[in-house]
Amino acid sequence: MNSIGKRLEQYTAKRPQEVLIVTVEIADEEDTIAIFKGFSSSLMRPTAFDADVPVLPDEAIILNIDRVASPYNPEAPRYIQQGISWEAMEALLSEVGV
Repeated sequence: MNSIGKRLEQYTAKRPQEVLIVTVEIADEEDTIAIFKGFSSSLMRPTAFDADVPVLPDEAIILNIDRVASPYNPEAPRYIQQGISWEAMEALLSEVGV
């Protein structure tokens, strides 16, 4: 089974018109991660250059997921769906086969 982060990246690779904005808690610190076209990047801290270092580690607690239309403009995001739970996101992942 792929990690949560890899599954979300695969989802955006299959739906390139969407950007996922994922709010997570990692080691008692909140982070916001943008996932687009199969790649993840933290919006709050440096992202490792090594692609093998996951931006969204398996121990992260997903607090919230927003689906945003691409291209992502942080000043005026065009939300497709806001406040998605992990359970609801899993249904979307299943729809695209990841």
